[in-house]
Amino acid sequence: MRTNHIVGRHLRKKKRTTIADRTAAPAPDLVMRDFTADALNTRWCGDITYIAVGSTWLYLATVIDIYSRKVVGWSIAGPMRTSLVTDAIEMAVAARGGRVHGVVFHTDRGAQYSAAAFADVCRRHGIRRSMGRVGSSYDNALAESFFQGLKRELLHGRRWTSKAQTRLELFRWLSYYNRRRRHSALGYRTPAEFEQQLITTRTLSLIA
Repeated sequence: MRTNHIVGRHLRKKKRTTIADRTAAPAPDLVMRDFTADALNTRWCGDITYIAVGSTWLYLATVIDIYSRKVVGWSIAGPMRTSLVTDAIEMAVAARGGRVHGVVFHTDRGAQYSAAAFADVCRRHGIRRSMGRVGSSYDNALAESFFQGLKRELLHGRRWTSKAQTRLELFRWLSYYNRRRRHSALGYRTPAEFEQQLITTRTLSLIA
């Protein structure tokens, strides 16, 4: 390669986001790879991904309603602290008007989700924590699939240098996903359309 003046491409070392806390007792798996739900606010799932920005990192935590596929909460931060996931879940609770008692929130066994502070937030809102096994992407397949789409459509093939611009682009994509992305599981409706139709149907049934 040197003789032919070819410069090899240096790939950045892959960032680990799932680092299990071996001292914390894991929550039981209440989902068991069944990523379906009977109504809104019955099952949520969440995960964390990373974005290389220059020589540093940004982390994105999400909360997805499994019934509508809508991203109801998210948080973007530089350091990957427990506040990343507590902020995301608090946003989801606020977005749902606080009516979340009994919701199952399924994640991996990352240290942020195993932290006492996160458990306290869930307990305060009546959210039941659920965790898959360590190292099994299938145990959190819906959240993993969501991030695969994000990386394929927005992150891969682009060089990010500004944290402010990266945050803005992530926000735009999340808004696009909720309002424009159609899902076969939702009858080829967007998450926002699907939820709005549920509200309309419920309202009409009350009037009738």
